[in-house]
Amino acid sequence: MDERAALGLIGDALPDAGDDCAVVGSTVITTDMLHETTDFPPGTTRYTAGWRSVGASLSDVAAMGAAATAAVAVYGAPSFEERELRDFLRGAREVCETTGARYVGGDLDGHEEFTVATTAMGETDTPVMRDGATPGESVCVTGRIGRSAGGFRLFETDPERANELFRFEPRVAAGRAVAPHASAMMDSSDGVARSLHQLGEASDCGFAVEYDRFPVHESVETVATDGTDARELAVHFGEDFELVFTTDDPEHVREVSPVPVSVIGEVIEAGVEMDGEPLPDRGYTH
Repeated sequence: MDERAALGLIGDALPDAGDDCAVVGSTVITTDMLHETTDFPPGTTRYTAGWRSVGASLSDVAAMGAAATAAVAVYGAPSFEERELRDFLRGAREVCETTGARYVGGDLDGHEEFTVATTAMGETDTPVMRDGATPGESVCVTGRIGRSAGGFRLFETDPERANELFRFEPRVAAGRAVAPHASAMMDSSDGVARSLHQLGEASDCGFAVEYDRFPVHESVETVATDGTDARELAVHFGEDFELVFTTDDPEHVREVSPVPVSVIGEVIEAGVEMDGEPLPDRGYTH
């Protein structure tokens, strides 16, 4: 059973699990786990790890259109080094500050490899789910995509720049701004291509997008070997934590969003295609 099948099993068994977050009354809650071998390339600082791991959960809160309130983390490592732990806490606190949330603690655990489990909470009376997209609407993304792919490739040659790229700003403010106008929304942690397939499955629709309309981060061009590689990094790599959403009023959304919003295509009846060709359901796999 792969990760998506396992998540489907959980969703079938637990209807309150929701989409990016579980919804309990007006509270949304989510949890994530990141490992050194799969999520933190060699050269990732503990400050970046604290920022990125807590930020990943805050991104799920953003995808529900909720106001972020608090986050906690479990820090597991073979040993507890004072400087590393302090740097991790500083990163966790500072990413929370960018969203108006509070980092309020967690737990410590001995572990054979550096591992972080995070939980974030938020509040909204009208969460945006994944199942409301309608043919004819626009499909949009916030910010720029490919940032994490660029960072991942740069760790070997420019770790300082790579760490900077790995510290993304969770789109909580943007999520709050676009939520009243979005029919379906999620974050792009698994890549834009996989996000479109997941939204299409939830909403029983499809998408037609154009690569030239994608807001590709400048780091992709720096690290890509050719145009095909650049497309792979931008569309399928994932871990960018931007918002992917549908709306019938993209111009107004652009006006109210605190970050740039790009229209990359439209909602269609069925199928997911890019530039007229089927877009594979391929993305980040934990």
